[in-house]
Amino acid sequence: MFETAVRIENGESVEENLRAKLARGDALAGTVQPILRHLLGSDHAAIFGDEILARVRGMAAHLAEQLLGGSSAGRGEALARTLLDDPAVLAHLHALAVEWQLTERLEESAAIDPVVPPLLQALLASPDAGTKEAGMKVLAAQARWCQAQRRMQLPIAELPGELLQIALLAARTVTPDGAPGEARIRAGYDEGASRLGLAARLVTSLGSAAVALLDLDHAGLGLFLTALAYGSKQPRDALSLCLHEGQATRLALSLRAAGLGAAATEQQLFRLHPNMAAPDGLARVSCEQAAALLGGDEH
Repeated sequence: MFETAVRIENGESVEENLRAKLARGDALAGTVQPILRHLLGSDHAAIFGDEILARVRGMAAHLAEQLLGGSSAGRGEALARTLLDDPAVLAHLHALAVEWQLTERLEESAAIDPVVPPLLQALLASPDAGTKEAGMKVLAAQARWCQAQRRMQLPIAELPGELLQIALLAARTVTPDGAPGEARIRAGYDEGASRLGLAARLVTSLGSAAVALLDLDHAGLGLFLTALAYGSKQPRDALSLCLHEGQATRLALSLRAAGLGAAATEQQLFRLHPNMAAPDGLARVSCEQAAALLGGDEH
C-alpha cells in the first residue's frame, strides 16, 4: 500500500503497526454489542457504565411508548425488549448514548456548548438568508435532542428511516394490529427534518469545505461526527463508538481519511483524550493511505 515502507523503532513499518492496532481495536469493538445486550438484561451492569445502560433502556422504553400510544405497560416492556434485541436499533441507541455522554463531558471540560457552538453562531449571523435558516434548523433540532437526552428519551421521528421501519415491524410482533398510530407516524415522518438529516444536509452542502467541521471546539460534537462520517465514508453510529481511548487508532485514521492534517488530527485526539499520545507514525500516513487502511486495502 505504501510506496515506501517507513520503519519505526521496533522494525515494523508504519503500515504494519497501524494495521495491527486497527485490528485490535476492531476485535474489541466486536465484543461490545454482545456484552451490552447481556448487561441490558441483567441487574449487574456497573462494569459497563450504568449511565449508558440506563439511557439505552430509557430511549427504547420511550420508543415503545410512542409506538403503542401509551397503552398496556406489559406490551410496552415487551416491545422495548424486542427493539433492543435488534442489532441495528441497539447499535444506534448505544451510539446516541455515547454521543450524549461525550457531549456533556466536552461541555464541562472544554466549555463546548452542546447546542450553539461557534460554527452555528457564525451561521446565525450570516447575511445570507438560506445559510441563516439552515443554521436555525440545525440549532433547533440539536436543542430538542439535548432536551430529550436529558430525559433519556428519543422522539420516534428522530430514527433513521430503516430503523423506523424495523420499529414499526417490531410493534406487530407484540400487538395483533401493530402500532396503533402507525399511519400517523408514517404520515408525519420526514427523515430530512430530523437532527441527523438536517446536519447531513448542512455538511454535504459545504462539500470539500466540510473538513472545517472536523474541529470539536468550532463545530461541536454533533456536527463533528456528521462531518467525519461524510468525509471518511463510514457510518456515523460506528464513529460515535470510536471516540473512546480503545479506538484511538481508528479515530485518527478516520480523521486523516476525511482530509484533516496530521497536526490537526492530533489536536482533536488531545481534546478527547488529553493524556493519550497519538498513534506512532501518524504524520507519515497520507489521507489516501488512511482511507485504504480503513477499507482493508493491503496492497
